[in-house]
Amino acid sequence: MVAVTERVIKELEKDLANQQNLNRRLQILDTLCSLYTFTNIDKAQEALRKLHANLQQLKLPDFQLNYLWYKALVENQLYHYPQAADYFREALKLVEERGNIHQQVELLIDYAGTCINLSDYDTTILLLDRASRYLDQFPDERLQTRISCREGILHLHLSNYSKAIEWLLEADKQIFSLSLPIELKDYYFLTIIHSGLGEVYQHIGEIEKSVQSYLRVLDFCQEMGMRTRISWHYLNAGRGYVSLDNIPEAITYFKQALQNSDDSNENAKAGAYANLGYCYFKKGKIADAIQLFDKAETIYLRDESLNLPNLFNIENWRGRLHAQQNLKEEAFEHFSRALGYAKRIPNYLQLAIVSKEIAEVYVQSNDYKNAYDYLQLSNAMQERYQQEWNKRTTLEFEVKYETEKKRQETEMLRLQASSLQLKALRAQMNPHFIFNALNSIQHFITSQNTKLAAKYLATFAKLMRQSLDYSDQEIISLEKEIEFLKDYLEINQKLRFEDQMDYKLVVDDELEEDIMGVPTMIVQPYVENAIEHGLRGRKNGLVKLEFYLEDDDTIRCIIEDNGIGREKAEAFKKQQSYSKEHRSKGTSITEKRLEVLHRSSHHPPQNYIQIIDLKDPLSGEACGTRVEVLIPVIDIQIKY
Repeated sequence: MVAVTERVIKELEKDLANQQNLNRRLQILDTLCSLYTFTNIDKAQEALRKLHANLQQLKLPDFQLNYLWYKALVENQLYHYPQAADYFREALKLVEERGNIHQQVELLIDYAGTCINLSDYDTTILLLDRASRYLDQFPDERLQTRISCREGILHLHLSNYSKAIEWLLEADKQIFSLSLPIELKDYYFLTIIHSGLGEVYQHIGEIEKSVQSYLRVLDFCQEMGMRTRISWHYLNAGRGYVSLDNIPEAITYFKQALQNSDDSNENAKAGAYANLGYCYFKKGKIADAIQLFDKAETIYLRDESLNLPNLFNIENWRGRLHAQQNLKEEAFEHFSRALGYAKRIPNYLQLAIVSKEIAEVYVQSNDYKNAYDYLQLSNAMQERYQQEWNKRTTLEFEVKYETEKKRQETEMLRLQASSLQLKALRAQMNPHFIFNALNSIQHFITSQNTKLAAKYLATFAKLMRQSLDYSDQEIISLEKEIEFLKDYLEINQKLRFEDQMDYKLVVDDELEEDIMGVPTMIVQPYVENAIEHGLRGRKNGLVKLEFYLEDDDTIRCIIEDNGIGREKAEAFKKQQSYSKEHRSKGTSITEKRLEVLHRSSHHPPQNYIQIIDLKDPLSGEACGTRVEVLIPVIDIQIKY
């Protein structure tokens, strides 16, 4: 696989060097970025610079989207998480304008990874839930594996180790069960999955399983030539072998971490130097250990405040090394520095450890008073650490509780929406409408007007079939919603009112009807209400339907009639018990659906339904009703 990837890259690089056509250059750079992002971070950065320069000459939105996306992924690979999040947010705006639903889902999943790295778990949950909702409507087995992976890593960060293992093992199984070939990015997710499993197993004390997981990560990296974070993977494997007390294997992996030049993160190299120094210390190679500790310290001191625990370890190891050589003054000096680093954090476990080390040196010097004092300090710090651990565990449980609560609330909103949708659809078709339509068709048949009978029977059958088909769908395209409403209005116009009613449909040019999704049959109850109650008794009734883009997430639908007005309609409804009941089942349930759907959105509007009484400006008489409905919208793509 590495050879294939490398061959493709070389061919593209050669083509790019000889390519003068700007469009073709953009295509090549775009493909190279997709490969370099996971294999060679330096080349990825160079390709991105060239892609950006070319986009200044030829501004193509699709390539601009990909540039922002690759830039976000590269910044994430470079551990620049805030910058990555900024690029993801820019890309998200563009993909919502131009991308299909699967592009949106993939970007949401990638962005969720950076949010996890930033410990922004609330945003992570929102992103993954949104991606899952889209996949409910438009399944994609490859993207589902990536959601499972992110869910597992999220639970790992929340210390939900049992759930983390469950999700990560499921993600691994899903990837190897794909009906399509496994791609480079799938292997990248496999490295995330098994790194996560390695960390989980380490936390729960399954060290051998932890090491095996880290070794699998290295296998994937070698197989696909993914070198960008490989130093960390070697380091993790080496640490695992140290925990297993297999020092020779640990040394092998720490050396490989240092030999890799593709991972730009200096802290990985510092970790390898420090741990390799510890291994040499264990083997009695004192001079080599000291030299390696010095190299690690030089790197850690570049950002001292973020590396205090690592600097503590180096000074503590130095102290132990000198104590073993009976160099007490040097040992005290290094233990004192370690004590200073631990106090600055503060880390009570490290304070307990180094206090005990100092006590042992005093015992060797027959200074039992100081030995006793430091042993007491060690015990006090150990007790303080236990208190802090208990407090931290309690906080972790609180975070877990709040996280699960939010997930359950989100799921409850979705269930409520589905339940209300089902109720609305069951109450959707007024039996009076069905009876009158069929009665009119029967009239055409008995009067031997078979052509019209066949036409309207087909339209009526189509309408009924759509009503049933949509009953198990949460979202349909705006195009299908408008088509359904048009058929419904035509049946009313021709069969119910015998051309005594007219209708008009207006759709804003900005609306992309085929890719914009709306909740199923959300408008029909208001149209029915306008016909049943507003136009009752009028010979020249008009229902006007208008759809406009309110903002990126909302459509404004206007249902207007030139009927008798709400006051007269209410008076008439008191005499017609069925109509009143049906109105409550239709529009009231739809209002609840809208409430639930808007409540689960990022920026719910204050007034999502407005009813306006229309008056004649001269006489003040009622001349109709206008209903304005704000409909939440998502982008969809047509399934083939």
